[in-house]
Parts: sequence; structure tokens; C-alpha cells
Amino acid sequence: MMGIQILPPQLANQIAAGEVVERPASVVKELVENSLDAGASRVDIEIDKGGSKLIKIRDNGSGIPKDELALALSRHATSKLHTLDDLEAILSFGFRGEALASISSVSRLTLTSRTAEQTEAWQAHAEGADMAVKVMPAAHPVGSTIEVVDLFFNTPARRRFLKSDKTEFTHIDEWLKRIALVRGDIHFTLTHNGKTVRNYRPAMNEAQYLQRLTQVCGRPFAEQALKIECQHDDLRLSGYLQSPWSPVISDTHYFYVNGRLIRDRLVNHAVRQAFAQKAELEQPGYVLMLDIDPHQVDVNVHPAKHEVRFHQSRYVHDYILQALQSALEEAGELNFVHSSSLDEVEDVFVDAPISATEISAPFILGADSALVNAQTDTLESAQDVVTPAVQVKSLVAGREGASFGTQTNAFGSMTTPRDSSRGSYSAGESRQRTELPSKAAIASYGALLQTPSYSVKDQDYQSVLPMPSILDGQYWVMTSEDKLSLLSIKSVALATRCQEIEAKLATGLIGQPLLMPVSVAADADWQAVLIEHDTLIRQLGLELTIRYQQLIIKKVPPYIRESQLAKVIPEWLQSLRFETPAPSALAFWLAKHSLTGFVSAPEVWAAFSQLAEEKKQLIANKAIFLPWQSWLEEQASE
Repeated sequence: MMGIQILPPQLANQIAAGEVVERPASVVKELVENSLDAGASRVDIEIDKGGSKLIKIRDNGSGIPKDELALALSRHATSKLHTLDDLEAILSFGFRGEALASISSVSRLTLTSRTAEQTEAWQAHAEGADMAVKVMPAAHPVGSTIEVVDLFFNTPARRRFLKSDKTEFTHIDEWLKRIALVRGDIHFTLTHNGKTVRNYRPAMNEAQYLQRLTQVCGRPFAEQALKIECQHDDLRLSGYLQSPWSPVISDTHYFYVNGRLIRDRLVNHAVRQAFAQKAELEQPGYVLMLDIDPHQVDVNVHPAKHEVRFHQSRYVHDYILQALQSALEEAGELNFVHSSSLDEVEDVFVDAPISATEISAPFILGADSALVNAQTDTLESAQDVVTPAVQVKSLVAGREGASFGTQTNAFGSMTTPRDSSRGSYSAGESRQRTELPSKAAIASYGALLQTPSYSVKDQDYQSVLPMPSILDGQYWVMTSEDKLSLLSIKSVALATRCQEIEAKLATGLIGQPLLMPVSVAADADWQAVLIEHDTLIRQLGLELTIRYQQLIIKKVPPYIRESQLAKVIPEWLQSLRFETPAPSALAFWLAKHSLTGFVSAPEVWAAFSQLAEEKKQLIANKAIFLPWQSWLEEQASE
């Protein structure tokens, strides 16, 4: 029996490589994540023979100083952690400091790097049984380049387990797609055997990100992707969810925690539960990104970091489930993501072209949410084959986009591009040549027709006076006989909203439950305030409880739903300690917090027109009169 001894560095690194370096895609993952941790805005990946012959990663990150190059190829050497506290709140991709050492032990690795402070670059490589590192001068811009040649050349058993070059490259390509979705700000390129096959340009706005979403997930997913935006305290969920009416089974299942792609059964279960009552899809597609306090998640539980452990897994599961269920419930108020953004998706890998017979008909909704047109573009020749562009129409129902709390829902609708080079058609031609819409389009039409429309009542408009001209986007220009005045639109909005709320207070406001209750630290005397003013609190539609010295806000009236509840409600409770506000004061308080965003002048004018004459006059008296006669006299005297 052999005695206990310390393993040689190369053998120890090869053992570690068994967990870290599974295949070429694992090498690409580790090296690209290092580039992202270094602050790179561009990463170029070059592959030969599926990665078994060459893997070359080049970035424009911060680089590695000369005196740290040798250390970078050593085990357990990293710049990302320094104390035990750092391990409890990991924000970087890498943190163990073993990737480079493990990769260099099973390949011929060369690291070339330069920092902005250095005038020249330096190159390092490890060789021999003791993994001695040699450093020499080199030519290189600011950033780093790592070349991994002949992967597994010294471990034949591992090399025999590699699949074909095509299969190994597919794994690399699939991983790059995943990281490209969550890091839309990074420019990625992928070259295989000297040919550029992927070019993900940086997505600096939503339109460009939709292009990347189409490149990565394909048009069938992107066309009807439901956009998710939801936040509560330190939890934020965003991304895209497959339409519940989509008949296509999607294999897009990406979930990220703080930018890190993971596999988690908890998330899959939450998604399936959310869809259980909405669709027959067993496993709907999704791209979901969860941002959470790093102290509440442990990423150091899997050798390849594919899994994480949430400190409050049930809470995270329920949060995701409620967010998705609410999004699906709100999907009736469809808001199509703006997009000519998917028109010009560039990728070297091009999906099979789609003929005109496969293109679903577009549909447009007007301001009253009525379906006014559903026609299919046709091409000049039935033989023409094009790749359809995705055109998304905005579904405005008297406002710019439906919302639920902080959540935005968005679906995409596919139409053919209206390009003059493709010819035009008349209504007669459309009847003769239009193909039937696809099943997906029919399902979407059905869902839309079942959606209740939102519009101002016809009788309301019958008595609405013509709206005056608007000055500087803030004032109506009012005229009466020989008088000229400016009336503030926001002051009218506040006054009409006060009138509306005060009229409803007599019977009580209906509270809306929050997606996730809001909790704030409670003062010692708030419990007494809640008991004393219980009737008033219920009248406002509020549901407030105190548990474990925390004020829990469960329901609020719709007027303050979008306000900063963690600040607004405590301030109001403090005021209740001194006096009980009159109904007019309560109405003003609610109205003030309900008008923190954009105010629609036509809607405000319509509400103003419905007021009684005496109330109109009270509001009109607040107008600023303009002495236009004296201005003219001064002008004439000059």
C-alpha cells in the first residue's frame, strides 16, 4: 500500500480538470466568463475542428499585469475573491481560481495579455510536470488572448470520449447563444474552421435586443413572446415567455440568476404551474432573468456552477409563479412590442426561407381596440420566396401600453415587410390571392376578440366640447370673448381626479391585491393607529397588518398602486396620529399620488367636460390670464 503523499501539480490539475473541463464547450465557457469578468465589451471566439484542435478567445478587457501572469495559471489564484464574506455574495462568473490551471494541464495553453498601464504585452505558458510558467514579451493590444491547442492531448482516454467535430461545435454554439441572451451589451463573434458563423452585435436598446432574441431563439418564439417585467424588494424578474396561444412547442428554456445561466427544477415547476390553466403546453418556452440579492443565493454548490441554492427557495418559487400567472392574466390587454426591430436580423446561419403561403396575416387595432383590418400581403409572384420580417403593431387602448403593477406585457405579430420592391395590391387582388392565416394567427385573433375593449363611453363624447389648443405641452389656451388665458392641464387633471375619488369615497374604494406584499419597518404606535382608524383604512381599500414589527401592505386602492408604497403609506400613517383627514383631503392625497406620470390631455379634457358647470367654473378660475391687449399696445407704441 502506497503512503500518503502530496500529488504533483500537473496530476492535481488534471484531476480538477475532470470536473471543470468536460468538453471543448466547457473550455469556451470558462474562458469567455473570465473575459466578461475582466470588463470586456467584445469577445471573439475562434474554433478549429470542434475545439479539439484550437480554441482561441480574444477580448478587449482590462488585461492581466505582467507580474500576475504566472500566478493566473496557478491553482486557487483569483482576483475575484479575497475574504470569506466575498464568497457569500458572489457577483462574478468565476471565483474558484482553478479554470486556467486545469485547462493548461490538459492542453497546450498560451496566455497573452496587456493592461492599459503597460507599454508592451507579455505571454505566458505552463509546461512540464511541475507546470512551470514561462513569461516572454509579445505584441498585443489592451486585453487578453488565450489559445488552447490540442485539448486532451496528454489524456487519450478523455480525448476518445469526445464526439464528432460537428457535435462538439454545436455544444459551443448553444452555450454562446445562452450567454448572448443575458449579455446583450457584449459583441460576440464565433468562427469555426476559418468561417464566421455567429456575429452578435451589441444590443444597446430594446429594438436591437429583439433582433438578438430572434437570432438566438428563432422567429417562432420571438413573434409571440410575452414580455415580463416585475420587481418586488430585492427580487426582479424579467424576460420573455411563450404565448399561451402558440401551437408550437418551443425548446427555448433559459433561466438566469444574477446573469448566470442555471438549470433549476424549481423554475420549471413554477412555469408549468403558471400555464396549467392557460394552455395545453406541457413545457412552454421561456427566457427568464432573476435578479436577487447575492446574499440570498449560493452559487458554490456545483462543480460547473450549473445549479444554485436559494436560501428561501419556496419564496422564490411563489414569486416567479405569481409573476407569471399575473402576466398571463393580463395577456388579454395585449401590447405588441414595437418592432421593425426584427426586420434586419443578421446571422450567418439562416433558417430555411418561408414562402408567402406560410406568412400569417397582420392585424391592427385602433384607439378603441376594435379590429379594423386583417389583410395578408402577397408577393408579385407565387414563386418568390422571402424571409419574413416581423412587424409589431402597438395596441393602444386610450394609453401607451397596458400594464399590471410594474409589469409590461408584449406580444409580437408577424407580417411581411411592406417594401415597394415587392409590389402593391388592391382589395380585389387581396381577395383573389390571399392565403388563409396560420393556426397561430387564428388563435391570436380569437384571443383578441375575447378581450374586452377599453374606450371612453360614446355618451361621454357626445357632450365633450372641442379641446383647446395646447401650449408647451402643459397648458390649454382658453378664450372667452376678449379674454385669453392659460389653464394648466395637470391642475385640471388633479381637480377632476379629486372629484372622481371624493364621489367614490362615500361607498368605499375597492382595494387591489398586490402581486407581492410590501413590507416596511413599523413604528411602535402604528398598531394603535390601525385599530383606531380601521374603518377609514377599509374605506380607502387598504389592507394593512403588522407582524414581527413589520408593516405588511397587502391591498391598496388603484390610484396609488404605482406610487412608492413603502414611503407613501408610512407617511400617511404618521399623519393619522395627529388628525383624521376630511374626505376632500383624502381625495387630494390619493389624486396627487395617482398623477405622478404622463397625463393624457384628451382624457383629462373629456373628464373636465363631464363636470357640473359650477365645478368647471371653479377650475377655470385657476387659469392664468394673459394681458394681450397691453402687449399689443406696447408693440404699437414701439
